[in-house]
Amino acid sequence: MTTEAPAEGALLFVYNADSGLFNTLSDIAHKLLSPHTYACDLCRLTHGYLRERAAWRDFLADLGRPCLFRHRDQLAEWPELAGEAFPAVFRRLGGSWRRCLGPAEIAACRDLAALQDAIRSGCT
Repeated sequence: MTTEAPAEGALLFVYNADSGLFNTLSDIAHKLLSPHTYACDLCRLTHGYLRERAAWRDFLADLGRPCLFRHRDQLAEWPELAGEAFPAVFRRLGGSWRRCLGPAEIAACRDLAALQDAIRSGCT
């Protein structure tokens, strides 16, 4: 992880999943075997079983702002996020992270296009 402060206006996407190979393999199995109980709607919308969706990558490239991605166990560099519910999207404003989409807003997105619209209207 970087110790450099994120740029003003940067977006931080936090998945409701833990990092690491074992957790990634468990997530893939969960998506395949019981997708309706998978705990991370952000991952469900932005990733297929094995990789990030191309439409998501294109959307991020067109946003024109830095985007950071973390799993919920990778937030030690930002203790102000302790106690937040995930998945979530935060925007860097005034030197701190401000939540612009929380779990309920992300869960309400039925497809990637809806998530993209929510990000455009709530986070940029």
